[in-house]
Amino acid sequence: MRAYKGYGKRGFTLVELMIVIAIIGVLAALAIYGVRRYLASAKTSEAKNTIGAVARGAKQSFERETANSQLIVAAAGGNSTGASHALCGTALAVPLVVPLGTKYQPGSGNGVDFDSGDSVSGWKCLKFSMTQAVYYKYTYTKGSSPLTSAKGGSPVVAAAESFEAAAEGDLDGDAATSAFALVGAADAANEMRVSTQVFVFDEFE
Repeated sequence: MRAYKGYGKRGFTLVELMIVIAIIGVLAALAIYGVRRYLASAKTSEAKNTIGAVARGAKQSFERETANSQLIVAAAGGNSTGASHALCGTALAVPLVVPLGTKYQPGSGNGVDFDSGDSVSGWKCLKFSMTQAVYYKYTYTKGSSPLTSAKGGSPVVAAAESFEAAAEGDLDGDAATSAFALVGAADAANEMRVSTQVFVFDEFE
């Protein structure tokens, strides 16, 4: 009769347990980083989409023919002055200061925030409005590009019929800001050309 030798149940060694814990720790760290990156990307998409809409509004405002002569009565037997193309004038920054790791709820009253301006300048001229809370300070500037100039961006525009649509934010509230911008300028053929890529500076700040 053959005899069998019995073996007791073998547990994990301390080294094996430490390796498993280390692997779990690395995976957890990667997961946390990935989630934070995803959330930050979702917030920055707000800025990119918004300045894209502002730039489209600026281009459309330039393509509209503005006839200042509508306010002037032409002399008998004479002609009024011709229609011209012109960008909307500079808009009020919304909000006035960059939100520090918080969201800003735009006002909804007449002449407040994105409801400011008139037929030839500001947000009303651009036909742009936002009612939801925002993480960024939004600006539209005619004739210069102050944010991209300050951040070392390119291209920089300074022609009379040029603009910068920009967003500046501080998602982590550390006073270091991120910036996003689109610029445009009229060419020799009087066509409005808008940059094909969004200027990005410290995207996740």
